[in-house]
Amino acid sequence: MKAAIIGTTGYGGVELIRILHSHPLFTIKSVHTTREEVPVWNEYPHLINIIENKLEQINPEKIAKECDIVFFATPTGVSGKLVQEFIDKEIQLVDLSGDLRLRNTEDYQKWYKKEPVSAEVVKSFAYGLSEWNKENIASSKKISNPGCYPTATLLGLAPVVKENLIIPNSIIIDAKSGISGAGRSPSRANMFAEMSGNFKIYKVNEHQHIPEIEQQLVDWNAEMKAITFSTHLLPTSRGIMATIYATLNKSITSEHIHDLYMEMYKNSPFVRVRPLHTYPSIKEVTGSNFCDIGINVDERTGRLTIVSVIDNLVKGAAGQAIQNANIMNGYEETMGLQFLPLYP
Repeated sequence: MKAAIIGTTGYGGVELIRILHSHPLFTIKSVHTTREEVPVWNEYPHLINIIENKLEQINPEKIAKECDIVFFATPTGVSGKLVQEFIDKEIQLVDLSGDLRLRNTEDYQKWYKKEPVSAEVVKSFAYGLSEWNKENIASSKKISNPGCYPTATLLGLAPVVKENLIIPNSIIIDAKSGISGAGRSPSRANMFAEMSGNFKIYKVNEHQHIPEIEQQLVDWNAEMKAITFSTHLLPTSRGIMATIYATLNKSITSEHIHDLYMEMYKNSPFVRVRPLHTYPSIKEVTGSNFCDIGINVDERTGRLTIVSVIDNLVKGAAGQAIQNANIMNGYEETMGLQFLPLYP
């Protein structure tokens, strides 16, 4: 299948290039930008003599005629407008931004502070949490890729939420991300001098991923309530660790919870449930499409701790987008994604 990538000058876009370049069935037909038309390697010199494509302007008619699928790696507020130029064309669409995730357009306006696309357009996109929405993804031609924090959080919480094992208003999520999660545009927040040797909280109770997480939790279990969600920046390039706390609604052991996770994720090749009393770290998934999960029940307090880690640019963005494209086209979901994590 011939793929177009729109928004290749950001980290998500170049990660799409990296993974699609080695995919056995997808080929990169064109790459697009609103910036200057130069070879891709001018923007990313590590691609010299590997990716010869020139950055092209966005021409929806030409793209739809030449390609089978478009990946949008453009910023929130941009993707929604671009997508509408492709919506009636015979081409598959996968959007990596937050523009098409929230069904309630008022929530989008409140949390993203931007003008929403119509509810009808949002409704036409399947939410691409690969492990839990395969049926809708497989029957759709339009996918809204989940956010990086929601991917780690929702994969960590899904089994106990779906099985109604936790008190609905007890969820606290302490999440940390590498600096690439802030994007490639320079700002004081992601300067080396600001973040090297530093660790800081940001968007306290205001992060735009909160309504996305809550929307999916309620879809799984109507009893779920508002969450407490804190985000922090780590002095690393990549990775997310979500440490999640919830109070159990009955007495239950770590062994029982572990068995539940093993059973629910037994057919999910990219979710690795760690053995009891072992917990994942970011380094162990870096560069891969894996989500690693560790769990522990504190029988003294009745609280469950879940540790969920992903690479924010792979499972949290480009890797999951390609996993969704595989599912959408009836391919093995692991196709082109079976590379090992980088270590050290």
